[in-house]
Amino acid sequence: MRVFVAGGTGVIGRRLVPQLVARGHQVTATTTSAAKLGVLEQLGAEGVVMDGLDAASVGEAVAKSRPDVIVHQMTAISVAHAGKPDMKHFDRWFATTSRLRTEGTDHLLAAAQATGVPHFVAQSYASWNGLRQGGWVKTEEDPLDLLADTAAHDVMAAVRHLEEAVLKASVAGGAVLRYGALYGPGATDDQVELVRKRQFPLVGSGAGHCSWLHLDDAASATVLAVEQQARGVFNIVDDEPAPASEWLPYLAACAGAKPPMRVPRWLARLLAGNVAVTMMTEGRGFSNAKARRELGWQLRYPSWRRGFKEGLA
Repeated sequence: MRVFVAGGTGVIGRRLVPQLVARGHQVTATTTSAAKLGVLEQLGAEGVVMDGLDAASVGEAVAKSRPDVIVHQMTAISVAHAGKPDMKHFDRWFATTSRLRTEGTDHLLAAAQATGVPHFVAQSYASWNGLRQGGWVKTEEDPLDLLADTAAHDVMAAVRHLEEAVLKASVAGGAVLRYGALYGPGATDDQVELVRKRQFPLVGSGAGHCSWLHLDDAASATVLAVEQQARGVFNIVDDEPAPASEWLPYLAACAGAKPPMRVPRWLARLLAGNVAVTMMTEGRGFSNAKARRELGWQLRYPSWRRGFKEGLA
């Protein structure tokens, strides 16, 4: 197939493009910088410079490549785009990514409709943002939490916009892939550095759950969604959603760091904001049963325990 990957030089794009090429697909991948075109060529794709927030730029790039499927991987979370992670001002940290998930999604869907692209696969998010009611592990039938009482509300509203727009698209309806918290080369470097400096404390009881996902497994699930022309929502997470009280000390041990300090909720709220407190004390993880069953997805790293250990060895 002719596959158009919007966001080809991001941490997922760099793992996804080679997998698509290896399976015989013709890949056109985008970057925001002409300096990165060589990277895409080395990965086996035809590179194109595109501004995901400019409708004309998106329309021209899609029309020129005339793909069979568009894969939306556009974010701006890296330090180069968004600066250092800022949990206290989560909405500011994710501001451009939220625009890419709203305006950028709309531009890609409009280009798909204008060009007659029959299928669309989009990156969404499901790590700790399950509805904070009931059990600790959620399925695709459970709504995501809009986190109305936190600084993440605008970010989660943008996620909802993306999902609704993709699922309702008249021409290029397709798959929404809710990736867990990503880790792997380039995805968690800043986080690990904070852990090593003991600047990533455990908040309160640490009962809040999180679902993790290795970059290679994110890419392999995406390839399956492309090839099977999947429709609907899929939680793309590993097999072991876990509370912060388990994964954070383990991450510290794998990184050769001292155990994380523990701080009370009130102090964490002052220092890191309400998103960090909510994530670590109330977060809900997710089940991958549907993706395993319907896509036939098999994970290289079924648990973050193995992934953390191998990645930081």
